[in-house]
Amino acid sequence: MPRHLTSLYDLTPDELQALLATAADLKSKYKAGDRPQLLPGRVLAQLFEKPSLRTRNSFEAAIVNLGGSGIFLTTAEAGLNGRESLKDVATVLSSFSDVITMRTFSQQLIDQFAKFSSCPVINALSDERHPCQALTDLLTIQETRGELQGAHLVFVGDGNNVAMSLAIAAAMTDMKFTLAVPSGYEMPADFLSDLTTRYPKADVHQVSDPKQAVASADFVYTDVWASMGQEEEQKLREKAFAEYQVNSAVMQQANKDALFMHCLPAHRGEEVTADVIDATDSVVWDEAENRLHAQKALLEFLMAKK
Repeated sequence: MPRHLTSLYDLTPDELQALLATAADLKSKYKAGDRPQLLPGRVLAQLFEKPSLRTRNSFEAAIVNLGGSGIFLTTAEAGLNGRESLKDVATVLSSFSDVITMRTFSQQLIDQFAKFSSCPVINALSDERHPCQALTDLLTIQETRGELQGAHLVFVGDGNNVAMSLAIAAAMTDMKFTLAVPSGYEMPADFLSDLTTRYPKADVHQVSDPKQAVASADFVYTDVWASMGQEEEQKLREKAFAEYQVNSAVMQQANKDALFMHCLPAHRGEEVTADVIDATDSVVWDEAENRLHAQKALLEFLMAKK
């Protein structure tokens, strides 16, 4: 059976640490002009319901860097618009491919697709999880701080797919994770129950006051208030999150050497001010570049296990 990455739960903590070490090594080699051809001739198929800048291009660049090639399919092109059954699409596409990434609205779609696929399936974003973003964030924290253990990561905003994946990442790496969130937008109770069952020592918290939350933060993180598929909620969310903007006043409450993080795209003037995201203590662009290196490590790991 192939190994999949539908969630970070598909990895053990040791595997996660090994992935990060491989990513750091591949990044070092890349900076020195060395691109090891670890996956020559391998084919990556990308199946996306949602548009993407970083996810699509970083995965395609990653497979090319490793000696393989990529194919991109929309939902209609793949037949997931009702033209074919999910099982048929998964069976056929996986017979042509060595690995498949999926960026979808539904986590359930990815989970079901993986059951029928004969090659590894990677969750490149769903409504519930964004494990690839969490991988690049861990790589960024590790290379800027030196180690993950003991770091305090504070997410200011919605208890969304990114926040939940970061909570899992923190639990797996002995980090502290705090979500500063307005009432009604917290991480689901069943998610938190499952997380603490899997990782009883998880240091994960939710609070309502963003300035209180960041008081001991090493990293302050935020995301857009309304993600793709939530456009009709934009005005409602702007009102709910008005006090959750990451600005200079919030950053001043954090540790003096705290760094700012964002998964992008960013809406300057909404969830973050321009002076924060464009400051020298912002590592947003490192995060974006690290998608390439974290995903090279992930592709090599999953296909080596195939």
